[in-house]
Amino acid sequence: MKGDILIVDDTLDNLRLLSAMLAEQGYEVRSVVNGSTALMGIQAQPPDLVLLDITMPGMDGYEVCQRLRENSETQEIPVIFISALNEAIDKIRAFAVGGADFITKPFQVEEVLVRVEHQLKLCRLNQQLQEQNRRLQTTEEDLRRALGQERALNQRIEEMAAVEERNRIARDIHDSLGHLLVALNVQLETGLTLWTVDLDRAYSFLTEAKQLGSQALQAVRQSVSNIRSDPLQGQLLESAIVKLTDEFYLTAGILPDCSIDLSHPLSKAVNHVAYRIVQESLTNICKYADATIVQIRLQTTSNGLSLVVKDNGKGFYPSEPSVGYGLRGMQERTAAVGGQLNIDSSPGNGCCICAELPNVEIGR
Repeated sequence: MKGDILIVDDTLDNLRLLSAMLAEQGYEVRSVVNGSTALMGIQAQPPDLVLLDITMPGMDGYEVCQRLRENSETQEIPVIFISALNEAIDKIRAFAVGGADFITKPFQVEEVLVRVEHQLKLCRLNQQLQEQNRRLQTTEEDLRRALGQERALNQRIEEMAAVEERNRIARDIHDSLGHLLVALNVQLETGLTLWTVDLDRAYSFLTEAKQLGSQALQAVRQSVSNIRSDPLQGQLLESAIVKLTDEFYLTAGILPDCSIDLSHPLSKAVNHVAYRIVQESLTNICKYADATIVQIRLQTTSNGLSLVVKDNGKGFYPSEPSVGYGLRGMQERTAAVGGQLNIDSSPGNGCCICAELPNVEIGR
């Protein structure tokens, strides 16, 4: 069906002529002879277009059109006025009350069909535009909801990031400050032991303890400001590991057996994680292992870094709840770069920490 058209005219010949003309073109046509009947028909079944005679007894075409425009359900229906009048004032009034077009009698078939099809096309385009507007409004509402969900998700991510940042800060403070405090404690215990036996050596250990205490105090003061800085302090990983082993030797009296091959370049993230694992491993050995032999192996490949820290100390059960925060920090750091960490230990059999770190750059 090309369109539903209502013809309103009190002249039956006009109704028959227009109805036949439009029906022949495939339109569905309804006809009424007065304005009040037209309004009832339009209210019951709104047409796509109204052909409306101006001069009718009782309610003329101007009033019919005006009432259609006052009703929100019918105000968009296009109205083409038809009249034998051809005065300019009649056309002006027709458009003033909301008419869309004007046809004068006697009818020219081609003119009627062109004007009818033009108004129906405009009506269809307007309906398409309204539908597109509705879709745009729906899309806009969907976007607003999506943005709201995104904001909520971003807020949640920020909260999670804040928690992770606090955990990271705790790990960094534990790694740097804990290492100094363990060394300080060893120096103090040794100094107290030698106090009544060898005063000069006791004084030397206590002097070293004082220096370590000063370093620890400085680390506390600067921990937050240094937390984002490079833990290697600009050193190459190999040099930083050698420095750790030298400090470990001074503290524990054990010189680790080191094998370091860093022939392939590593990302900053992997360098940091590797350094922290070695640092925490040596700190734990010094505090708990009671070891006499320590081995450190670092080997790079095209894919990343293989790291091993092994001792012959008293060992422990890695699955026990009492395992310290340092080991958990190693696991979290390794996971953060997508690596794998394995802790092989049991009472009386020492400990072997193995890490495989892929060479990726994702930050600290």
